[in-house]
Amino acid sequence: MRYRWINASKGDALVAAQAEKAESFWARFKGLLGRDDLEPGGGLHIEPCNSIHMFFMRFAIDVVFLDEELRVVRAISGIKPWRATRAYTKATSVLELPEGVVAQTGIAPGDVLRCIES
Repeated sequence: MRYRWINASKGDALVAAQAEKAESFWARFKGLLGRDDLEPGGGLHIEPCNSIHMFFMRFAIDVVFLDEELRVVRAISGIKPWRATRAYTKATSVLELPEGVVAQTGIAPGDVLRCIES
């Protein structure tokens, strides 16, 4: 199943048109590994999650850490392969997006995102 993500704090601006969810242990473990890119409009929501690593990745991504109410805890642009983030204790999930989406959509801490089945 695919999901649309919008930024309710920015007039329902579209963040991702076709994001996937990774909820099982194996889906979270694999994440985006093995892919050559993340298509425009795509994304991956990982829950539960409060930190990520980019080991063995082939491309950079933007990352949005969310609390249980889908409020943005931290938004990071352009995380490159072979990097890792710190753990954000208030985050319960993360939305991985194509590089540039955070800047294009103006996602900022405190914004509230919404997930809609598509």
